[in-house]
Amino acid sequence: MKPDNMNEDFRKHSKYILDSELEKIVAVSMTLEMPLLLKGEPGTGKTMLAHAISRSFGMPLIVLNVKSSMKLVEALYQYDTLTRLNDSRFGDSRRDVSNIEDYIRMGKIGQAFVSDVRTVLLIDEIDKADTDFQDDMLDVLDQMEFDIIEIDKTVRTKHRPVVVITSNAKKDLSDPFLGRCNFHHIAFPDPETMRRIVEVHFPDLKRDIVRISVEAFYRLRGIEGIEKKPATRELLNWIRALRADPDFHLTPLQRGEVPFLGVLYKKSSDLALASRKAAQVMR
Repeated sequence: MKPDNMNEDFRKHSKYILDSELEKIVAVSMTLEMPLLLKGEPGTGKTMLAHAISRSFGMPLIVLNVKSSMKLVEALYQYDTLTRLNDSRFGDSRRDVSNIEDYIRMGKIGQAFVSDVRTVLLIDEIDKADTDFQDDMLDVLDQMEFDIIEIDKTVRTKHRPVVVITSNAKKDLSDPFLGRCNFHHIAFPDPETMRRIVEVHFPDLKRDIVRISVEAFYRLRGIEGIEKKPATRELLNWIRALRADPDFHLTPLQRGEVPFLGVLYKKSSDLALASRKAAQVMR
């Protein structure tokens, strides 16, 4: 499948806004069947891109949420020794506990490999894992196979998945890892792009509300000293909150009064600071 007219497909099947550079790198990665590594601050749409690809091309999405303590084998498969032990002691005698393969369960990468259709495999927050996990995982994705040592069996992919890997850049990734991926840094949207995002999610929203709410959002986001700046998700939820308020109108916002700050700021210290500074930055 060649992802031609990708932006058109995304507009039809998702609410994800692709800029031209991101559109090209997604298309190239899918065509060359290379992992796409996405970096950027939280809330820039790294994870949602995999969801959008899944919806746009009708591929199932499989998500591997990486944890700091995770071992690669957990992402490949698990051998359920406890169930086998229980079956051998208390289970149905009709079940052959000597058949170890019955107790092998595929992990997220394994599920993508054995799927009967091509999938989108999202490996989320790879920077949480150690270097060995990262490099060994890419060995598996390069070779598109792995071994189950308990049954001396090699699992090979039926359909090479579309691999999207995200990183919040909290930890440096190894050079070999970077060298085997296509890379794109998703910058935080500028106001014009953000207006387009809002209009896609709220097509019936009046343009003056879109303009004023986006302008207010960027002023609030720019408050100095904020630890966790509100991201696109918070803006969309804030607009939902404004619309849900039957008494809402633009005049208080234009005067510098900002309702529902708790939708934008999720840390108590940030909320307290924003509450003190909101009127000032909105003037």
